[in-house]
Amino acid sequence: MASPPDTSKGIKLERYNSYIRRVNSTKLLNASSKLLFRATLLVALILVFLFTFNYPPLADTTNHHIHTHAHFLSSAFGGGGAAWEKQVRHSSTPRRPNGMSVLVTGAAGFVGTHCSLALKKRGDGVLGLDNFNTYYDPSLKRARQAMLSKHQIFIVEGDLNDGPLLAKLFDVVPFTHILHLAAQAGVRYAMQNPQSYVSSNIAGFVNLLEVSKSANPQPSIVWASSSSVYGLNTQNPFSELHRTDQPASLYAATKKAGEEIAHTYNHIYGLSLTGLRFFTVYGPWGRPDMAYFFFTKAILQGKSIDVYQTQDGKEVARDFTYIDDIVKGCLGALDTAEKSTGSGGKKRGPAQLRIYNLGNTSPVPVGRLVSILEGLLSSKAKKHVIKMPRNGDVPYTHANVSLAYKDFGYKPTTDLATGLRKFVKWYVGYYGIHPRVKKENDQSDDSA
Repeated sequence: MASPPDTSKGIKLERYNSYIRRVNSTKLLNASSKLLFRATLLVALILVFLFTFNYPPLADTTNHHIHTHAHFLSSAFGGGGAAWEKQVRHSSTPRRPNGMSVLVTGAAGFVGTHCSLALKKRGDGVLGLDNFNTYYDPSLKRARQAMLSKHQIFIVEGDLNDGPLLAKLFDVVPFTHILHLAAQAGVRYAMQNPQSYVSSNIAGFVNLLEVSKSANPQPSIVWASSSSVYGLNTQNPFSELHRTDQPASLYAATKKAGEEIAHTYNHIYGLSLTGLRFFTVYGPWGRPDMAYFFFTKAILQGKSIDVYQTQDGKEVARDFTYIDDIVKGCLGALDTAEKSTGSGGKKRGPAQLRIYNLGNTSPVPVGRLVSILEGLLSSKAKKHVIKMPRNGDVPYTHANVSLAYKDFGYKPTTDLATGLRKFVKWYVGYYGIHPRVKKENDQSDDSA
């Protein structure tokens, strides 16, 4: 019987060839994968480059704070660090014995400008900080900045929420005091842009306090609260002892939150804090969103103005306070502010904590305000009397300032008619309008 043919060698050869094919296939697959990965990476890099080249950063057009921060970094830390630091030190160095070195936030604002000038004129060092936002016409803020610059007051353009910026300022200058006036102002605007109030009035304030608590030495802080915190309070005149837990607007709520936050940082870190509740401040270089300002503009342009009445038909009244009186109150609070007691971010002893009303103590109906303006402008207002809408405004304010008088001699001296005459003289001069009105008011000032 014949033997079967030997196939073992063929089988082995087939297995070897199969193995070789698998190895070559694996090598080819690995090589293809590497090639595909490299090609994908190259395409991705090309796309990123093209996107970056063709589309500018969104921050340039959508986020003012980020834009401001970038501007500060490029101008201060990048291009002119040494020159910038020299300006900061020069502006903040006091020129009188035992003078203060004060950081004024919101220095290009209405109250900030006047306080900065008053401090500088008496020999204190003043450094301003302002973000020049567009809540109202920034050109007015730039004009104030130019005026301050003529008095050797330098304003750093930046935002309270920029931690590195604040840290840099405190590294360069050992501030003795902070006059914190920067805030998102306005009662009605809170219904349009509520987040701006939280960002500035709460987050910005906390950021400033965080830097202050760690400073060595810790500065004494005087800051602007508001008469708005009295909200739905019906007791008159408004006293610091009255309840403030019924705010009528988000603006008021953020200012009340600021008072509670101040208490916290005083209690934990030993910061000396004084809050000032301003009552309807008016005067030259004022804010265009305030009634006396836009009433003046409307009367001169022959446009109608809305004059509010309460829901029960009573006149709305305000404790209008002239800017010079407010400045005296701010400086009085600074002069009597005790030193903070913390060091290294830790409280070493009890620290001063105060709150004061700064008002005129004489509420005036808005109708009377309009009548005074009509006389000063020699023009009749087109009044449109309407019920006050539920927009956060309160019908009546009246300040009791006895505590501020007792502690630092605060005593307002300017009545509404006198203050408005000075405002109108500034207004027609600044905007270059109505020469006849300006001439008449020059004469009335000469005879006053």
